[in-house]
Amino acid sequence: MSTVKSALVHGYEVVIGFETHAQLSTQSKIFSRAPTAFGAAPNTQACAVDLALPGTLPVMNKGAVERAIEFGLAVGSHIAPRSIFARKNYFYPDLPKGYQISQFEIPVVQGGQVEFFLGDEKRSVRLVRAHLEEDAGKSLHEDFIGQTGIDLNRAGTPLLEIVTEPDMRSSAEAVSYAKELHKIVTWIGICDGNMQEGSFRCDANVSVRKPGAPLGTRREIKNLNSFKFMQQAIDFEVRWQIERIEDGHAIEQATVLFNPDTGETRAMRSKEDAADYRYFPDPDLPPLVIADEWVQRVRATMTELPRAMAQRFASDYGLSDYDATALTQSRAMAAYFEATAQACAQPKLAGNWIMGELARRLNAQEIDITQAPVGAPELAQLIKRIADGTISNNAARQVFDALWSGEDGDVDRLIEAKGLKQLNDTGALEQIVESVLAANPKNVEQYRGGNGKALNALVGQIMKASQGKANPQQVNELLRRKIG
Repeated sequence: MSTVKSALVHGYEVVIGFETHAQLSTQSKIFSRAPTAFGAAPNTQACAVDLALPGTLPVMNKGAVERAIEFGLAVGSHIAPRSIFARKNYFYPDLPKGYQISQFEIPVVQGGQVEFFLGDEKRSVRLVRAHLEEDAGKSLHEDFIGQTGIDLNRAGTPLLEIVTEPDMRSSAEAVSYAKELHKIVTWIGICDGNMQEGSFRCDANVSVRKPGAPLGTRREIKNLNSFKFMQQAIDFEVRWQIERIEDGHAIEQATVLFNPDTGETRAMRSKEDAADYRYFPDPDLPPLVIADEWVQRVRATMTELPRAMAQRFASDYGLSDYDATALTQSRAMAAYFEATAQACAQPKLAGNWIMGELARRLNAQEIDITQAPVGAPELAQLIKRIADGTISNNAARQVFDALWSGEDGDVDRLIEAKGLKQLNDTGALEQIVESVLAANPKNVEQYRGGNGKALNALVGQIMKASQGKANPQQVNELLRRKIG
């Protein structure tokens, strides 16, 4: 179960499980040499094997297997030394074989878990399995001419279907899980994670129950292709199920689609069970045998995983678990932070700027950190000048503004040009402090009488007299010393 309880919704507990299809980043399909590139003209990337024409036989793509092994190692799963491919039988226009090659009884990846933060609370979702399978084609509905076309370019594209236990208890937790899973598969490079192109597709199994009651009947929301729509769809489905139950109706198992225009889910078909697919071992494919030596070779080539990197950031740079996790949301962000922290020797301050000012601007412009106009060297130099007292935080934001806008990238020249240096001259500061104290005897007496706010008023007067250039830390020290 999830490690932290979630609040009830109108007296009901929400139960969510996920099935995610991650398209594997191979150049060719899972059982043929046909290409997998996105955007080709319809039916130009489907070969005889994908169409199951007479006399053709599937051949396993080694790269797809290695990517499945990588995922299993990344989430602490058991890699099955022997797994089986099966035929999943159903009839649909975009399924040329009349069946889909998948794994059923013995999947290649078994167990494991995905850990993430929901706010500042650590959560964990257990995985049931991750199995290899081929994708189907795509139906293209041309409503303006009343026709449907079939594009078989995706037929045979390699997928890793990742299935969780029903461990999530809110839409927010489900989205946080999906984002973490997306981070893992893109981090290790087994999937490009492009949700708009269908490379990362999530199905949410949603049910509700009274606390302590058996699991309710679930409805599966298919093909959620954005995190925003994911949360909206789950929230609507939860409300709909509760209202149905409260009105005295039973929930029927079904597959539903989410309409982002209306914000509603609607039933597409009754939900099938495993027996409906009449699974049986594929006679054209032998068992997939993975020796331990193969697993160890894959392990040796893997990059440092996000969770391990977050632990290293916490240990080496003195960050909290939450901050370390936030700074490893992507490999690009982690690299940006580490380059900045090492260059300025102020890791906490670097993390605060990246998670704060930098992240705010990236979000506002909807760009990735790789597109940031301010690079790690410039930010590191700016942080150095904050740390050594050359500029205040407010002045640093002005410099950051200038850097972001494309002005001269030399931090020191910008500080000089804009006259933003802090006044650190003790003699000059003392003169200003004494002048302000002489002009504000009432505030002095109030502070001596125990009114701490009176000191803030004096600091404000000194900052005004120095045109904002006085070093606040020095100002406070001088004031306390002179007032006594």
